[in-house]
Amino acid sequence: MQQKLAVFMATLALGMTLATPAYVHPHVFAEARLDITINPDGTVQKLGHVWRFDDIFSSTVLVEFDKNGDLKLDEAELAALAETINASISEFDYFQSVQLNDKKIVMAAPKHLIADFQNNQLMIIFESTPKHPLKLGTKTSFGVYDPTFYTAIDYVNDADVHVTGLPPACKQKVVRPNPDEAIAQNQGTLTDAFFNDPTGTDMTKIFATRLEIECPSQG
Repeated sequence: MQQKLAVFMATLALGMTLATPAYVHPHVFAEARLDITINPDGTVQKLGHVWRFDDIFSSTVLVEFDKNGDLKLDEAELAALAETINASISEFDYFQSVQLNDKKIVMAAPKHLIADFQNNQLMIIFESTPKHPLKLGTKTSFGVYDPTFYTAIDYVNDADVHVTGLPPACKQKVVRPNPDEAIAQNQGTLTDAFFNDPTGTDMTKIFATRLEIECPSQG
């Protein structure tokens, strides 16, 4: 079972165990939605994630997990898929990037992760919360990215990132980095390892679309 799981994840890029060459570009694509809920006191209550994967990847997943061969996934098969995905992406912090004033925020593992198929496309749905209380700061950012640089998860429209409870004094904006500008701006922190093989360096997040919330300094 473990060997089969490793092969499946390596193939589908949700739990790669081998290094990927630097020239590899994303092979799996997903359209994402992010719903951020802010409490009245300015702390982050939760993040709601929905990822809809491309047709080819979805078809591959369907074939792999359709144990009874009826060309659909029943509740038991979906539960097995969700468990497999959960175990895989947990190693990558569920592809989440949350920062407060440019410092990484640790997120607690979601209590539930749901896998579903709608219109023949795989959907992954889960909620997460900060491991410790997170109060909006001067700049708080939220996004998703795959550190293996194999899966491209992106918000197609700015409206796909939604905030509920944004304090009146704070402003939000969706940032879509230009790759060349992102490299130039981070030149001082990028090592040779990044340019030789960006996978696993955790720096591919500089290319990821993110939502930035800026609030007035309390000091």
